[in-house]
Amino acid sequence: MSNLSIPLRIGKGRLDRTDNTRKSIDSAIALLMATTCGDSPADPEYGFIFNNLKFEIFNESEGVVYDSAPEESGDSDGLYDKKLTGSSSNLNTFAAELREKIEIYEKRLTDVKVSMTYARQERKIYVTVKGKIISTGKGYQYSTVINVWK
Repeated sequence: MSNLSIPLRIGKGRLDRTDNTRKSIDSAIALLMATTCGDSPADPEYGFIFNNLKFEIFNESEGVVYDSAPEESGDSDGLYDKKLTGSSSNLNTFAAELREKIEIYEKRLTDVKVSMTYARQERKIYVTVKGKIISTGKGYQYSTVINVWK
């Protein structure tokens, strides 16, 4: 079974495909994480909500993103209460948000678990996604780092 290659490329008059399922899933998750919610007119829900907060400040003592304009944000989703560090099994974490998005948009994975660890001194967030590739039954792991803005 072949998968669309990401980034999308046209070759021989059609979209390029790849037989490397793991690489294709890696690319799909990277694209999902790099996309700000609302950027895709076809699906405004596509993307990782964490990117919508790129101009906010971290409250490092609480381990959350600081709401710099609480009267304007109307934070009905509790976005500013979500913890930077945690796993997808914990409520009120960005890891749980990411797991939900992966479960919606990456149907080639099952048993998805996400962990995010904020390294304060390095100003980085380490992200690990684990699961199982449905077509092969093999374990899957994707790791990346989010550089934190100052």
